[in-house]
Amino acid sequence: MNSSGIVQKTRNGEYMAFADLAADKTQGVDYAFLVLDRASAVAIVAPHGGWIEYGTSHLATAVAGEDFSLYLFEGLKPKRPHRELHIPSEYFDEKQCVQLVTKAQLAIGMHGRADGDDPETIWLGGLGKELRDAIAVVLEAAGFKAITSGHRLPGEHKNNICNRGIGRAGVQLELPKTLRDALVANAERRARFAGAVRKAVLENLRKPGAA
Repeated sequence: MNSSGIVQKTRNGEYMAFADLAADKTQGVDYAFLVLDRASAVAIVAPHGGWIEYGTSHLATAVAGEDFSLYLFEGLKPKRPHRELHIPSEYFDEKQCVQLVTKAQLAIGMHGRADGDDPETIWLGGLGKELRDAIAVVLEAAGFKAITSGHRLPGEHKNNICNRGIGRAGVQLELPKTLRDALVANAERRARFAGAVRKAVLENLRKPGAA
């Protein structure tokens, strides 16, 4: 929102700050939050959860488990246009999320993408390239397809919410809709996905110099 109180949006009709969204929408009717501060070195974040990018809340919750901090911003109304509650990750500045992420060593962003011509591959990005690559390796070993480059969502903007932890270098995962739906429907496969991500993250934290 600018100094004149005018709601600002991108060319795609998406909000450019949480204040813009809050000026147009109603908490408890259009959206809700879930914030679990577990004083963890890791924050798992789904800034487009609920019905915005369906399945990302389920997956973020699974990866967080009982020990990682968790943040969900959730759309409450099914079938509404994606852009109506979508704040691009580099503009996502909701205060509870920022507070949680900036006191964690690293953040993992869970996102959904359209299938396009690839309904199976997880696109990984973020400035935490060593961890990004490690997650891709473990996901592949667990039976998932994953790539770390050559896609259109690199997640490398310094203000991307995944890159705002203490280390300023996190990871984002972009899962296609078909895969998200399959993981929501299959608890065993969802647990395998979450276990793979957690394994890579925990191994990364154990390295010398990691917090």
